Amino acid sequence: MPERVETVIIGGGQAGLSMSYHLSRLGREHIVLERGRIAERWRSERWDSLTFQFPNRMMRLPGYAYDGDEPDAFMHRDWVVRFIEEYARRISPPIRCGIRVTGLDLSESGNLRVATDHFTLEAANVVAATGPYQVPSVPAFSTALLCDIHQVTASRYTNPSELPPGNVLVVGSGGSGCQIAEDLLQSGRRVYLSVGLHRRVPRRYRGKDFGWWLEETGSSDGTVDNLSADVRAPLLTGVNGGHDVDLRRLALQGVTLVGRLNGISGGRLRFALDLEENLAGGDEAFDQFTRSVDEYVLEHEIEVPAAPERNPRDKMRLPTASVIRDLDLGCAGVTSVIWAMGYRYDFGWVKCALLDAAGKPVHRRGVTAVPGVYFLGLPRLHKVKSAFLWGVGEDAAYLAEHIVNRSTPRRVSAPSPEPAT
Repeated sequence: MPERVETVIIGGGQAGLSMSYHLSRLGREHIVLERGRIAERWRSERWDSLTFQFPNRMMRLPGYAYDGDEPDAFMHRDWVVRFIEEYARRISPPIRCGIRVTGLDLSESGNLRVATDHFTLEAANVVAATGPYQVPSVPAFSTALLCDIHQVTASRYTNPSELPPGNVLVVGSGGSGCQIAEDLLQSGRRVYLSVGLHRRVPRRYRGKDFGWWLEETGSSDGTVDNLSADVRAPLLTGVNGGHDVDLRRLALQGVTLVGRLNGISGGRLRFALDLEENLAGGDEAFDQFTRSVDEYVLEHEIEVPAAPERNPRDKMRLPTASVIRDLDLGCAGVTSVIWAMGYRYDFGWVKCALLDAAGKPVHRRGVTAVPGVYFLGLPRLHKVKSAFLWGVGEDAAYLAEHIVNRSTPRRVSAPSPEPAT
């Protein structure tokens, strides 16, 4: 007979632990299943120099927050892992590590059945908290690259020394692509960066961090009902104390910018002639953000430093003599290609009818049409901040209340999570 538990939480990162916190607070029976270790993706799927993209003051989970002496600094990846480990120590979740979930469906009795590589569970509720970064997006034409070109995804890149000698092409100009390009450039590598649509924002503006403005203006609390589907994640970095991620400045520092990668034929790569258009889109996103902050400051009479004087049209000139339409990797000395094109979901283990044709969960604020099945920690689950470490707790609290309201009580006598100190 399968083991029976009221709620199964799949994933032992910040989302799963936040869910455990709130279920424990409400005295509800549950178990957390983690395929590796607590915060596994932070440990094994992030490069060595990565820092948290928001300042330490925004390192907070339900019942626990950063209280150190450097609230405006940026935490290195290893310290993020320690922060989450300390959180787990404080809340003592009923977690089983090294357990990979292989299936979720309905049992003959009508309960939810969770199959793993070690055992099977039956539950009234299942919360999928596996995070948004599941399978790297790599174009099908990547197989056309010559076999002597080293290929790696952003989730498997660690540091420049792990790549073979030679120049590097980074495909993707989101947060990962830009930060990896900087990492390579600082190591002395020659870097080509394939640029697509992106959202450039200031690291700090009028004396405040971008994250501070997100919360102050209420932007982080914007819900999916009021969000444009094409708004992209902002380009942010906390490396070296945090600075603006500006692709034009990267070009001035030596990175060769090219347009969006269109295809590959042998050792030649074809790029779209959209570089200037994509850079202009990033500039407009930057100007739009600063304008919105200026308007907010004026309306609410916020006491902050004056806006810097600038001419939005006075952009830095790129140090390129011509637009690159195609690139012969051999002639360019490129020996490695890093795919940093984002991620796609992989919920192939979900056998219940709750995914759309693209494999994305269909839900409303994390609640699906299958009674008892929930999702947590996904981008725009409910608000802008839903997928952020500092925002996931609010959604976890909502789902915990939903579980309590629909379930037959199976309470536990375990002590409440240790409060923050």
